Amino acid sequence: MTPAVFLGAYIVDIIVGDPRRFPHPVVIIGKFVGFWEGKIPSLVKGGFIDEKKAGIILWFAVVAPTFFITWGIVEGCFFINSLFGAIIAILLASLTLATRSLYDESKAVLSALKSDNLEEARKSLSMIVGRDTKNLDEEEILRAVIETVSENLSDGIVAPMFYLALGGLPLAMAYKAVNTLDSMVGYKNDRYKDIGCFSARMDDIFNWIPARLTGLIIILAAFILRLNWRDSWRIMRRDGRNHSSPNSGIPEAAVAGSLGIQLGGENRYFGEIASKPTIGDRINVVDRVDVKKTWAIMFASSLLMAVFCMTTLWIIQL
Repeated sequence: MTPAVFLGAYIVDIIVGDPRRFPHPVVIIGKFVGFWEGKIPSLVKGGFIDEKKAGIILWFAVVAPTFFITWGIVEGCFFINSLFGAIIAILLASLTLATRSLYDESKAVLSALKSDNLEEARKSLSMIVGRDTKNLDEEEILRAVIETVSENLSDGIVAPMFYLALGGLPLAMAYKAVNTLDSMVGYKNDRYKDIGCFSARMDDIFNWIPARLTGLIIILAAFILRLNWRDSWRIMRRDGRNHSSPNSGIPEAAVAGSLGIQLGGENRYFGEIASKPTIGDRINVVDRVDVKKTWAIMFASSLLMAVFCMTTLWIIQL
């Protein structure tokens, strides 16, 4: 990965985002996960293997091919022509990033609220969160938007950039496979508690460093944007572990502290109420301006991480 390709990917993501008519790699990876997941019951019923071991096989059967297929595509394109290879690398790398798509998807929720269309806001929110949205009021909707933007700032923006800089496009795409596996089979329910155990654990491992890096970047972004960076640091340290995930609470706490709001608490999933620890202090009531401030944090953090990665790549390649 060169600084020029990285910059190109970042710019394409910011301007274009995820083209709807273009076959997105995550969709392809998701179908690959579904294919292999469908093979597991026959293996388990046949007595060849238990569900936990099948989950390990599933993980490697998805992540390893994703890495090597991506490597083969990039190498093949550069073999044909260096400019052609760079263009393909930029386009594919941009699809591992989610700055523009995260903004567009969350903006759809806020636009519906501005039009006083609560049902449409709930519907748009359901596309980007896992919780039940049917009965949420405006404040709960806004809290959910801020939580998902904060969390995805790590695994949708900072983490892919981190792996792009660390191991190039193949490693970044492999990370997207890790992330997709966790989102599809990493649930702690009766169906996936064994099959998805390894995928959930590996997602935690892959996101450990990026999540903490995201927290620090959010604090720096809060300082630049003249938000409360001191409370961002304090709340991140205090409440960063107030989450079922060892990673998701870090960026959420940093954002909550910078805005003086409280995240977490009670949510409903699949009809069941889940009471989570709260994150942050309820100094202010969550409002629409807080969503806009969260977007500002997201774009500032995205730019800071991009500069950090490109500088690192430039120094390494001197």
